[in-house]
Amino acid sequence: MGTPDAGRQPKYQRIADALREAIQSGEYGPGDRLPGENDLMATYEVARMTARQALGVLQNEGVAESRKGAGVFVRSFRPLRRRGIQRLARSQWGEGRSVWETDTEDRALVVDQLKVTEEEPPERIAEVLGIEAGQRACVRSRRFVLDDKPILLAKSYLSSDLVAGSAITQEDTGPGGIYARLGELGYKPVHFREEIRSRMPSADEAQRLGLSMGTPVILIVRTAFADEGRAVEVNEMTLDSASYILEYDFDA
Repeated sequence: MGTPDAGRQPKYQRIADALREAIQSGEYGPGDRLPGENDLMATYEVARMTARQALGVLQNEGVAESRKGAGVFVRSFRPLRRRGIQRLARSQWGEGRSVWETDTEDRALVVDQLKVTEEEPPERIAEVLGIEAGQRACVRSRRFVLDDKPILLAKSYLSSDLVAGSAITQEDTGPGGIYARLGELGYKPVHFREEIRSRMPSADEAQRLGLSMGTPVILIVRTAFADEGRAVEVNEMTLDSASYILEYDFDA
């Protein structure tokens, strides 16, 4: 099948394509202000709504971002490359390093919101962890910020009976994080499973991640297994899709 006639594209899409090409060619660099609605209306002889839609396309793609009262700018944030396999290697957390260090390289990743609670987990979590009805889980909720931008919400569930009295129940879990502490308890992770899907964010997720309207989130549910297939942690993560590149590098 051939490529659809560009003339049949909506006007706003053709304008967005032209702006995207200008960004890719270097005419507009990271942090540069893009032509505003009035400029686009005059240049392309279109209505304001069409100009607004064109800029909205680039914002939804994560190429541009709106700054209240200032205009729309080429996004300067460098996406984080999440190395899905290397980051979970035992040589990483087993030697006291955070699994996040593989992703961030020389950039500072900060947890600016952290809450550790004990509560009854959702049924789907309880079933995976083997927690019986009425029993509680240790729940660690975090928000991660990179280059002053919120990029990830994470919520880890672990059986309270399993981690009682350990540093996992404290805000600071120590070198190597949760997985190193599980190892000290005799439940070191030997296998991981990640399930990935995407959807539009809830109002709370959009607010906490500072997402532009129309930006989807990536959902990653990771389960850590100890010996004999025992699930010891379920981590539900919500990622700003425009802030991440998911990389999976493995041998044939």
